Amino acid sequence: MATNKKSAGRQLDEVVGEFLQTPDERAAYVEAVLADGDVATLRAALRDVARAQGMADVARRAGVGEKSLFRALGDAGNPRLDTLYKVLAATGMRLHVSAA
Repeated sequence: MATNKKSAGRQLDEVVGEFLQTPDERAAYVEAVLADGDVATLRAALRDVARAQGMADVARRAGVGEKSLFRALGDAGNPRLDTLYKVLAATGMRLHVSAA
């Protein structure tokens, strides 16, 4: 029996969510993605983190609309820097810079 796309997406959300429960797990995931330097991958990682915590809850804590958050973190999204900071804070992370 084949799974449909929606069912497969829900299963992926559950698997991703299992590994992104603590702030340390979320930070390690996003930090690893940042090291790659790919903006699309970073956007997808932030989307994974937000989905693991519940997109609506993250949007509420970040003070942004849920639809706006979906758009910003979607495949064609380009979140503003202030949105990035809000999402990071709402998911228990913060951005820092170190020498390369």
